[in-house]
Parts: sequence; C-alpha cells; structure tokens
Amino acid sequence: MEGAKKAFTTLRMERTAERNGVLVYLIPSVREFAILGDSGINAKVPEHFWEDVRDVMQDQFRKGAVAQGICDGILLIGEKLKTYFPYQKDDTNELPDDLSYGSDSATE
Repeated sequence: MEGAKKAFTTLRMERTAERNGVLVYLIPSVREFAILGDSGINAKVPEHFWEDVRDVMQDQFRKGAVAQGICDGILLIGEKLKTYFPYQKDDTNELPDDLSYGSDSATE
C-alpha cells in the first residue's frame, strides 16, 4: 500500500477538483495489487466498496484471468464514479487515461 500511496502522489492524482482520483496499482512480479481512492470518492462509496472491488479482481486473478480481473475492477470503479461524479457538460479530464509504468524509485 505504501507504493500505491507514493505512486498516487507522484502522479498528482490528489489534484482533481472533486478529489475523486482512483489508482489501481499492480505489481505483477510479486503478484500484489492495491486500489487507492482519493478523499472525495472515499467519502461517497459504501463502506466496503474497495474490498468488494478487490475481491472481484482477486477472484479473476486466481483463475488466471488477469486482464478480466482488471477490467471487472475498473468497470465497478467506473460505475461509482458515474453515480457520484456524473459527467457535466463543462468537464475536463483532469488526469491522463493512459497506463503509468513508473520507475522503481517512484513506486517503491
């Protein structure tokens, strides 16, 4: 989780206006992952939401369906973002949509 927190900060994900950034942090070499939401989304999602997303992803990972697990997790997260932070006409994309592979020093 410390690596995820550092990556979240390094990627400046806390700088969204509504504090609704979400990081899905994967470390394939050690088969670990973390999901980290900013304070705005954390205040709105149900109490065990992140654990539920983790469980859905982990279930697929255990079946060897890594890509499906990632997709399922992202879809669940997207549903909550859509519910609590619906698209507005004047919205701008505050964070990049691309993957970040980071460097060892940025994600340790």
